[in-house]
Amino acid sequence: MEIVAPLISLIGTLADSIITRITATVRLDQSIQSLRNALEELMETRDDLRRRVDQAGSMGLTPTNQVRGWLERAEEVEAQVGLIIRTGELERRCCWCCNANCCLRYKLTHEVGRQLRVINALKNNKILGGNVADQSLLVPVEEIPSRPAFGLEVMLEKARSLLREEEVGIIGIYGMGGVGKTTLLKSINNNFLSRNHDFDVVIWAVVSKDFVAEKIQQAIGGRLGLSWDEIEIQEQRASNIYKVLRRKKFLLLLDDVWEGIDLEKIGIPIPDKENKCKVAFTARSMDVCSDMDAHCKLKVDFLKEEAAWQLFGNKVGRSGILNSPSIKPYAETIVRKCGGLPLALITIGRAMANKETEDDWRYAVDMLNSSPTEVRGMTDVFTLLKFSYDNLGNDTLRLFLLYCSLYPEGYSVEIEQLVEYWAGEVLLDSIDDGNVRNMGHAIVGSLKVACFLETGEEDSQVKMHDVVRSFALWIASECGKNEKKHLVRVRVGLTEAPTVDNWEEAHRISFFDNEITELSDIPFCPHLSTLLLQWNTGLSKISYGFFQFMPVLKVLDLSFTSIREIPGSICKLAELSHLDLSGTKLSTLPKELGGLKKLRHLDLRRTLYLRTVPREAVSGLRQLRVLNFYYSYGFGEVQDSHSENEVRFSDLDFLQRLTTLGITVTELTILKRLNAFKSLLKCIQYLYICECEGLLSLQISSTAGGERLRRLSINNCFDLNYLVVGSEAGKH
Repeated sequence: MEIVAPLISLIGTLADSIITRITATVRLDQSIQSLRNALEELMETRDDLRRRVDQAGSMGLTPTNQVRGWLERAEEVEAQVGLIIRTGELERRCCWCCNANCCLRYKLTHEVGRQLRVINALKNNKILGGNVADQSLLVPVEEIPSRPAFGLEVMLEKARSLLREEEVGIIGIYGMGGVGKTTLLKSINNNFLSRNHDFDVVIWAVVSKDFVAEKIQQAIGGRLGLSWDEIEIQEQRASNIYKVLRRKKFLLLLDDVWEGIDLEKIGIPIPDKENKCKVAFTARSMDVCSDMDAHCKLKVDFLKEEAAWQLFGNKVGRSGILNSPSIKPYAETIVRKCGGLPLALITIGRAMANKETEDDWRYAVDMLNSSPTEVRGMTDVFTLLKFSYDNLGNDTLRLFLLYCSLYPEGYSVEIEQLVEYWAGEVLLDSIDDGNVRNMGHAIVGSLKVACFLETGEEDSQVKMHDVVRSFALWIASECGKNEKKHLVRVRVGLTEAPTVDNWEEAHRISFFDNEITELSDIPFCPHLSTLLLQWNTGLSKISYGFFQFMPVLKVLDLSFTSIREIPGSICKLAELSHLDLSGTKLSTLPKELGGLKKLRHLDLRRTLYLRTVPREAVSGLRQLRVLNFYYSYGFGEVQDSHSENEVRFSDLDFLQRLTTLGITVTELTILKRLNAFKSLLKCIQYLYICECEGLLSLQISSTAGGERLRRLSINNCFDLNYLVVGSEAGKH
């Protein structure tokens, strides 16, 4: 019995141990199964939440921080529970072998209980029943900081009207730099803050000259509340943006566009009548509007006088000083020179804010006339314009723009005259003069499209804005580093030309429309290619050796001066291509003129005193393409004379390159003789018939060169009864 009792006790202990292990194992298995079931329910809840998040994302919404945190914690619980389950399975297999894992089973049971509580807390979280995304990210309009839109009210209303038109999906707003395009676009954006509209979202993005698609995508994505992943490729970001925008009626405002943008590659649905979306953008060139497939192009014009004065006064900040009798005239001059360009008005207005004396204001006007960059802030204005200048298609366009600065401020110049100058400098060159003219007009058109030139008083003219002209002169002087390179003193009342010391470095000189009376010095101009002296009506004397040291001069304009003779040194101008002597008081052309072997354009229009034209002055000009005696030398006076030295039609007939001819005829017999020179008839574009007695009828046939006739003037032909022009002329 002594042996049996301990044995029974041992067996009982073993049985208790086995029962305990079995119970613990069963209990752990049950707990793990409960944990597994709870985890499955949690994952189902998580998947449901993810679907709601994805749906919100497709609508342009971003999940709240609480939702993101819940999903992150759910993922952490999934990982921890997975580890517990795997550990529990391993423990169940080992629990019969030893007694060492009792502590581990206890810990596992405890951890299972804790995770069940965590899972229950996640499943019962109140955010599961609320909004998964932050609705505030899709407010329809966000205000953009902007200055007051002085003088842009009409443009703003035009833009609003276009946005209401179903046929208009893409609107291009263009104009020169600093004219107020960005201010207008910001006003369009901010206007929707106080007006009823049906856009789901209005989006603002700045493009800039260095266009980067990802930058635009980031701005649009940020406005839509989309997340930004640096490792995503452009196409994936475009897809994300497109998924959102295709469900919305949006207005996209793109500022400072410099080139055509493929909207679809960025992820922007193309606006049309069906989706009723809109895109409006600003650009400095009308060409960009075309490249962007704009349905409507809206040009931002310069401010009117009243709005310009208001903006300038706003920046000066003191209406009292502007109305001061001693200050106001200078202030008005400054505003006028700014030409309604808001950027210039703002810049100079700020610079003058602390100027109180008349001397300060007078000095500012003087600087704007002579050295604009000396006025504080004007370099910034020119730098802005230089972006547009550098963006012109080629150096040819840039060079032609600088050439236009040789004229006075606001001066309307004939496009044809510009083209003739450019051809004279051989900037344009073609065997076909018609092609040269077409090329020239295309260049002018490109500069107008880029907003560097404007239509003048007539459609055949162009003019340059005052600030653009100042900028062009600054560029021509190598950004102010060499002001003598372009020596321009136009319409400033000069009675004497600048000293010849200033001429040596000049490439182009213009003393247009001054009061110079004499050019007595002999300048040394090794680089000079253009010299414009026209409309110095008092200029009557030029020294004999004046042209002696101008070896590369190509364009010389002495028109509408009072010169009565041409210096003999003109024969030294071996490269001269364009010579304009129209409106002068010349009575005789010098024989030396015939030595200008490269001369292609000789204009003698309205030289009313011209009586003698030696054959040697014209017959040797084999390169001549344009010769104009309109309202000038009357061929009728010499054709029957005994002088053998006067120019005749036969001499002109030898000028085989001649394409444009202007003729003055004063006798009927000479008019009949002219008909014998068929090649000359085809060249006549200007014809003046004066005092032809016995001229009963005149037929200008389109089949005999009449189709090229541009001007016909008939004066004091009292016997004339019939004038027939066109294809019917030859039938009478």
